[in-house]
Amino acid sequence: MQQALILVDVQESFRRRPYFRDEELPRFLRNVQSLIDRCRSRGIALVQVFHQELSGDAANPFAAASGCVRAMPELSLRADAVFYKQVHSAMFGRKGDGTTLEAWLRERDLGELLISGIRTEQCCETTTRHASDLGFAVRYVSDATLTFPMQTCSGREVSAQEIREHTELVLDGRFARIVSTADALA
Repeated sequence: MQQALILVDVQESFRRRPYFRDEELPRFLRNVQSLIDRCRSRGIALVQVFHQELSGDAANPFAAASGCVRAMPELSLRADAVFYKQVHSAMFGRKGDGTTLEAWLRERDLGELLISGIRTEQCCETTTRHASDLGFAVRYVSDATLTFPMQTCSGREVSAQEIREHTELVLDGRFARIVSTADALA
């Protein structure tokens, strides 16, 4: 089965959010770059998906007017296709000509997706569930996803590691195969 690496929301916009923390960013970027390089060397399609809100407000880092809807500069990549979405699932992303990510993948007979990106429990997890429901095989590259601590309604801080573990728990064997960067292409 042919594969595609889906980079979900690996974009500058997040650095402008108040919840952004950079403690795990170096590890994340190393893992994503490793995936990109290994996929490129094997001829695996590289798909970049950006979250871009329809707002024209330059103060909104997810609006095109902000200049932040672009790849993180630490990464060296040349995507085979670029899609933009306004919702959580990258599967709803569209190219400039209106082609959806799902249609693009099916046209190329790309049946297995490697999912990585930002945020673990939001767009990456949602994309994984959606892709699985559409019939794609998914390898969720957990250590090539990034998230940030969150607070529960009662005020307890939930660490990025706890969030990642929860996402792995609910996806594994149901919607995806959980893999590490090192094992993603095995």
